[in-house]
Amino acid sequence: MGAKTMLPSYELGFYALVVTCAVVYSGSGIFEASRDSMNRKAFRGGIKPGWHYFGRKMDVADFEWVMWFTSFRNVIIFALSGHVLFGKICSMTVPQHRAVVYMLYGVLAVLGSMGLVYLMIILSHCLVLYSVALAKQKWLCYVAGLCCLASFKVEPFSSWQSGFVTGAFDLQDVLFYGGSSFTIIRCMSFALESSERKEGIYSIFDLLKYNFYLPFFFFGPVMTFDQFHAQVSTQELQRKDDEMRNIRVHALLHAGAIIAVDIFFHFFYILTLPSDLKFMNRLSDWSLAGLAYSNLVYDWVKAAVMFGVVNTIARLDHLDPPQPPKCITMLYVFAETHFDRGINDWLCKYVYDHIGENHDNVMKELMATIATFAVTTLWLGPCEIVYIWSVFNCFGLNFELWVQKFFQLEPFAKLEAKMSAAMSRRIRAVFGAANFWAIVLYNILALNSLEFALLVTKRLLLTGFPVSTLSIWFITYCGVQLIKERERVLAIEEEKCNKAKVE
Repeated sequence: MGAKTMLPSYELGFYALVVTCAVVYSGSGIFEASRDSMNRKAFRGGIKPGWHYFGRKMDVADFEWVMWFTSFRNVIIFALSGHVLFGKICSMTVPQHRAVVYMLYGVLAVLGSMGLVYLMIILSHCLVLYSVALAKQKWLCYVAGLCCLASFKVEPFSSWQSGFVTGAFDLQDVLFYGGSSFTIIRCMSFALESSERKEGIYSIFDLLKYNFYLPFFFFGPVMTFDQFHAQVSTQELQRKDDEMRNIRVHALLHAGAIIAVDIFFHFFYILTLPSDLKFMNRLSDWSLAGLAYSNLVYDWVKAAVMFGVVNTIARLDHLDPPQPPKCITMLYVFAETHFDRGINDWLCKYVYDHIGENHDNVMKELMATIATFAVTTLWLGPCEIVYIWSVFNCFGLNFELWVQKFFQLEPFAKLEAKMSAAMSRRIRAVFGAANFWAIVLYNILALNSLEFALLVTKRLLLTGFPVSTLSIWFITYCGVQLIKERERVLAIEEEKCNKAKVE
């Protein structure tokens, strides 16, 4: 039924009250567990001294978050500040050459941080994929690109290449594999776009300008080559109305998110608690469910902050980078689940949509999802937990289509046609609530651990049945209805904007 179906305001108010009470109750359980476990021996590796004046220690179990704001903080500030400074000078004086300035600054930054050998390795892969692009054969671009990516993700080729980089510092491995992996993805985009170009091929300098744009080099996000090339080639640099104000607002929001996460980690040990399964068994089903959900929300916040900071720099450079990922709180559909919109856009354009076309055919969809998650598995690095994560999410994406096709059969279609639009929305939300928890359980496999995911699944579906299972399902149903209401409002606003443009 239509997305603009409205429910009574008192019903939506009841849903909001239920969700709020459930979040507060679950959060209080996690807070008490964090307070009681602060001095446990098993948690000493993940909890370090923090705010002594509040009597709180800090959860530091996430290496990536700690890395960003300790050992890598000064490097980020120095490198990106230099990029912004040179970029601003260039855009004011010679805007037609700004892409070249970005490239030169990026090359020097990579050379200074990782050394000449690493730069040569990156350039060699760029040269290989540029040579392949000259053939203008898509299948050859895919084969060469995936083989290059495998050389950084599969042993012994990975260790062999990293062994050429001499010296050692805390972030060497992170920067090595981050820069290498994103380089291959960008080179594949360049090669595939070149193979579709009717006249000639893009130059090697177009590839280097694209790859060595520093804000995107080590950690993304990925902009497809056609978008980057079109935007960076624009010589008339003009700001939209209120664009600078929006950039400043987003920068303040990201700073606020960093502070909020820091505060949160002093009172809720959502990353360290799951490491002790014996302690987890003492928690209530509600606290376990809240802990699993919080892990996904935190990972979204981390991605939003990381890409948000980089995107702010890109917007200052007059680019329109990929948007931050959609918050997990707003998701109940597998097709919209991703933590890196750049990689998601890349996969959709070159793999998922290319094979699945309109995503209406069951067999084509199955082939498209298998191919997509095969590439994703290689991108993440093949290992047991990634295999399990890929299989479950691939199944979830296909199961959505199977269920949709099943309920489009004549008996069910006629039955739904007889219902009111509001009742149809309620029934769909029941299935959406089940899907929401499938997304949560499938993704904490990769974000936390297989053991923790199994424990949460067992408690919610087996030992917690029927009270915990049905009550959490009902609360999630209330949350899905609130998401649907927001989608309804956004759809109406979008329609009004489209009408205004036409008029």
